[in-house]
Amino acid sequence: MQTKRMTYPGRFLPYALLAPQVIVTLIFFIWPAGQALYQSLLREDAFGLRSTFVGLENFARLFRDGSYVNSLSVTAVFAVGTTLLSMTVALLLASTVNRMIRSRSTYTTLLVWPYAIAPALAGVLWWFIFNPSIGIVPYMLEMVGYQWNHRNSGNDAMLLVIFAAAWKQISYNFLFFLAGLQSIPQSLIEAASIDGASPTKRFWTIIFPLLTPTTFFLLVVNVVYAMFDTFAIIHATTAGGPAQATNILVYKVYADGFVGLNLGSSAAQSVILMVIVVALTMIQFRFIERRVNY
Repeated sequence: MQTKRMTYPGRFLPYALLAPQVIVTLIFFIWPAGQALYQSLLREDAFGLRSTFVGLENFARLFRDGSYVNSLSVTAVFAVGTTLLSMTVALLLASTVNRMIRSRSTYTTLLVWPYAIAPALAGVLWWFIFNPSIGIVPYMLEMVGYQWNHRNSGNDAMLLVIFAAAWKQISYNFLFFLAGLQSIPQSLIEAASIDGASPTKRFWTIIFPLLTPTTFFLLVVNVVYAMFDTFAIIHATTAGGPAQATNILVYKVYADGFVGLNLGSSAAQSVILMVIVVALTMIQFRFIERRVNY
């Protein structure tokens, strides 16, 4: 089979078509990343008047800092909890909506609405719901004997930010899972049903294996989301507290750089965060993608 080869009338047309994307990448990714890498090798005085080249000292200081090591573990718990909760609930909702014959579009529209809410507003919303003084959830938990207070309890605070971050991401995952479910041929499911397979067996042996490309894509996206895009939720709900129990890496970059004005350390943290996310993505593609059925 002979394939067609695309030809352009002008010699510089391909470069002109690529130029906007290249320029945007250089301005909004390469340049800031280069500045952060350069800033991570410097240390400024208390007044910000003079910078001193210190090499890798900022990185060495971070791993000797107990609060930074704590942020690493907090981020791991937060990322795993948010990813698992958001993907599990989204898959459950998508499976339920996919079985509907009537009102499928109505339910889909309603379930997508939360994704349109800004992360800061989502954080404030969940802060009100779990507020120990006026929130409905602490009131209901008190009736069963549990005293909820995310201001004093690190575990309660972590659950709060996981719920808020996962709720914001469920809509995104739901759309992809629903599209993946609708692309599965019904003949395969009907054949398994005729052979006597139960709904649970049909899901785990036919439906879920065919969903692995969608699941793998969402796994990568959700890990990146939990690492980078949850700053506003943390800031609006717990501000990293109590006692740094929810001080994830991206929030610590802000706290040290913009609040503490320790720009060298903040830049080093941003570089480490970028390396961690890239490494996790590579690991996922290297090991988890082997289980994906395309």
